[in-house]
Amino acid sequence: MAFDGITVACLRRELAEALTDGKIAKITQPENDELLLTIKNNKNNYRLLLSANASLPLAYLTDTNKPAPLTAPNFCMLLRKRIGNGRIVSVTQPGLERILVFRIEHRNELGDLCTWKLIVELMGKHSNIIFCNEEEMIIDSIKHVSANMSSVREVLPGRTYFIPKTQEKADPLTITEQEFYDKVCTRPMPLAKAVYTALTGFSPLMGEELCHRASLDGGFSAESLDEVSRLHFYQTFARMMTELNQSPACRIYYDGAGPVEFSPLELTQYETSRSVEFDTVSSMLETYFAERSLVTRIRQKSTDLRKIVSTNLERAGKKLILQEKQMKDTEKKDKYRIYGELLNTYGYSLTGGEKSMTAVNYYTNEEVTIPLDPTLTAGENAKKYFDRYNKLKRTAEALEVQIAETKADVEHLESISTSLDISLHEEDLLEIREELTQFGYLKAKGPQGKKRIARNSAPLHYRSCDGFDIYVGKNNFQNELVSFKLGSGNDWWFHAKGMPGSHVLVKCGGAEMSDQAFEEAGRLAAFYSKGRQAPKVEIDYTQKKNLRKPGGGKPGFVVYYTNYSLMAEPDITGIEEV
Repeated sequence: MAFDGITVACLRRELAEALTDGKIAKITQPENDELLLTIKNNKNNYRLLLSANASLPLAYLTDTNKPAPLTAPNFCMLLRKRIGNGRIVSVTQPGLERILVFRIEHRNELGDLCTWKLIVELMGKHSNIIFCNEEEMIIDSIKHVSANMSSVREVLPGRTYFIPKTQEKADPLTITEQEFYDKVCTRPMPLAKAVYTALTGFSPLMGEELCHRASLDGGFSAESLDEVSRLHFYQTFARMMTELNQSPACRIYYDGAGPVEFSPLELTQYETSRSVEFDTVSSMLETYFAERSLVTRIRQKSTDLRKIVSTNLERAGKKLILQEKQMKDTEKKDKYRIYGELLNTYGYSLTGGEKSMTAVNYYTNEEVTIPLDPTLTAGENAKKYFDRYNKLKRTAEALEVQIAETKADVEHLESISTSLDISLHEEDLLEIREELTQFGYLKAKGPQGKKRIARNSAPLHYRSCDGFDIYVGKNNFQNELVSFKLGSGNDWWFHAKGMPGSHVLVKCGGAEMSDQAFEEAGRLAAFYSKGRQAPKVEIDYTQKKNLRKPGGGKPGFVVYYTNYSLMAEPDITGIEEV
């Protein structure tokens, strides 16, 4: 999700309500491109994070403090001198630009009242934090941009600040109906793209959202809209702009393990996705980027494990294909056995030198023609066919064992792959790494036989609507714990049918569970499985006493012969996590 002008507009209103007339008590620069301002207002302390990071520009209120460097950078020292203890007069946004302007009053050494502007530009790689006087002359910036770096605008002390107009976009807050038609509905491009290329502050996501609200295909050509569709599209746009001035409906939308989108406006295109609502834009932004950062960090740390699993899974898949092909070749072994038997039965009629013999197969009463080696007798030809039969029989018996082992390896590796997808913490990755080491996919480090890690990772813990504890294993070691060590025989066990996934245990102690509790456990089993992207997943459930661990089975592998089934959506919205 882009930090677009619509998000900035909602954030601006929140910052204006919280910070206007506030006193800047502290200014730090934790990173080269980041400021943290502490502001006292209405007997409250607010921390305002401003980041001009090229890959992750941010601005929001936070409760989290960050350590400051021992020596403050020059830009931080300048701000402390000019606006330290200053009063925030206003927080504004030009149009729907991704820009926040903090107007600050401060008395200088002579006691004269001075007005300054701290301008935060949240524009991707062009993001910056610029300090100007009231005449908008640049005093300094957190990033200096020379003419060699940009031909559009220099950001250097002494230059005049202006917003670069690199694209002729219209302001959605002031655009008229006719201008909307002229700017958006005449473009020879998909409708969603026409929206975000013609209007300031609209990201591709919000362009698609506007089309979805108007029940129009975002890929449909904008210039092909008829008069009725254009009017309906404009009216939908006008309602969205009205909604922008109301209380924001801050939500983070989830798809699978991590968040995929956030928005201060309701995203109707994600109405079927799991979402979490927040009271403020700042809390939404802080949560979203913290979770995205966690998911990204875990994915980066698991890259080597994913590569090992995918490599071995591909190798096992090729091996299984080859073994099944070889097994198919052994299917003709019975034909050779019958040839040998028929030669022993009817071979007395051969005189020698024949290249074939026709006889009736007494198993099917059909005639068969048996190829012969003319240099061999009937008995020798029969022995030759029996030898072929015995060889293929031994091969089939060996392949049957090998195919079962290879299928078990594939199933095991697929379960590890699913475990990697639902891993949330580094401790989860340590357990998966240990499992890969135990089964020879990774080389063991350290003295052999020594316990390599202390398992600090625990299964996920939820609580049902009836108040029963529900445990969800995140990997095979935890699945083993959930299935065989946590609960008693009358507790209920859930698992996605025919696919890798977490083992889910509801500890009920023999008490009766409601239908809703069964449905919640099924949803958890569906969500933490390989089928989490499917609309619905079939779930097997049975009591724990019906589970069996086969001898020599891999971690998390169970068998059961008595079970019930239900269909569950992979959506865990509303299920309480402990």
